[in-house]
Amino acid sequence: MSRIGKRPIPIPSKVTVTIDGQQVKVKGSKGELEWVLPDTIKAEQVDETVQVSRREETRTARESHGLSR
Repeated sequence: MSRIGKRPIPIPSKVTVTIDGQQVKVKGSKGELEWVLPDTIKAEQVDETVQVSRREETRTARESHGLSR
């Protein structure tokens, strides 16, 4: 079983990340990406990283966690 979902996502210095509820926006020199997370997943910015975690331990949440990272 992969445990990569537990790893924090590093944010490069010229990239900005905005988390507003379930909506995540990433903006860098090559463009902009906007992603809406499922209700079972939460994202939080900690220093220079983004941590993605599950709100509940259901099968759907585990599946979404792997796809959301």
